[in-house]
Amino acid sequence: MVSIRKNPPQPALSRIVGTLKVRKRTEEPAVDEAGAETPRQPVRQDGAPRPGERPAPADAPRPDRKGAGKGEARRATKAGAGSGAKAGERAAGERAAGRSERKAGSRPAVHEERGPGQARPARPAAEPRAAAAEGVRLSKVMAERGICSRREADELIERGWVFVDGRRVSELGTRIDPSANITLAPEARREQAQRVTILLHKPVGYVSGQPEPGFEPAVSLIGPDNQFDRDTAPRFHPSNLKNLAPAGRLDIDSTGLLVLTQDGRIARQLIGEDSKIDKEYLVRVEGTLIDDGLDLLNHGLELDGRKLRPAEVEWINDDQLRFVLREGRKRQIRRMCELVGLRVTGLKRVRIGRVRLGELPLGQWRYLREDERF
Repeated sequence: MVSIRKNPPQPALSRIVGTLKVRKRTEEPAVDEAGAETPRQPVRQDGAPRPGERPAPADAPRPDRKGAGKGEARRATKAGAGSGAKAGERAAGERAAGRSERKAGSRPAVHEERGPGQARPARPAAEPRAAAAEGVRLSKVMAERGICSRREADELIERGWVFVDGRRVSELGTRIDPSANITLAPEARREQAQRVTILLHKPVGYVSGQPEPGFEPAVSLIGPDNQFDRDTAPRFHPSNLKNLAPAGRLDIDSTGLLVLTQDGRIARQLIGEDSKIDKEYLVRVEGTLIDDGLDLLNHGLELDGRKLRPAEVEWINDDQLRFVLREGRKRQIRRMCELVGLRVTGLKRVRIGRVRLGELPLGQWRYLREDERF
């Protein structure tokens, strides 16, 4: 059985003694557009203006109940405070930007007033380049004179083997007078004399430049077993393959004379933009030549939107043409023949400049002799 006490204990009284004071809500100060607070005049309940206060217009609506005007005033005050705060933020941002500009040492912007149609004043002309940037790069002058290629010139300059007007130059990027006298050290001349140039009778199926999938580069044929002049010329040495590159292209399905060299002077002579070395080809064709086709082959065709240089083209027999070109566009002869109704079935290069293929067997190579010049 549960017993219920008739007189339960009462909770102890709180020891906190004091009175609760309610602070009257004050009106928020109005803020003008510049961000400054302006004192607000109290509004009398009877609507009469206070001293110094402008009277309200006659047609202004009057509050219909007690306290309505105060609510509207509070809402207007909050709206004005919001717009004033934004304006104050913009002003503060402008002041901060001005301080940062003054710290950086920049001059304040000057706004010049211009009349309608008046042009903006012209800026001062740029100062002339420094004297150190004048002249032409030494490596470029050496390449233009045929002394060596630009890459080889940089190597010789780094080694200190180049003299300009008798003064040694060993700094890359040096600029000189284009008419200056340039000489090489004996070490440079000996190194150039050791660079080799090789003539190869390239077979069909070998690429002249970068290897393609499934095909071998022509340089793979350069070795002791394929040397044609081993009895009259120096024997092959593996150092001959260092920096050995083809000077010109020969299509994979073409055969004939291909030049590979370590000498930048010869490479520039054969494939430079200003090269004047001509190349002779024997071309076997089939098909029917269009009217004036031979004249067009000599001069009048264009490839890829660019006109070809004048060529020398003539019939050797019923199915073979002789081409002499002074440029080497990609698959140029085959594309030229297609434009005049012919199809190439065989192409062989037999001469480059004054150097002929001669009796060099297919797939073999020999050194360029000292008495040979392109």
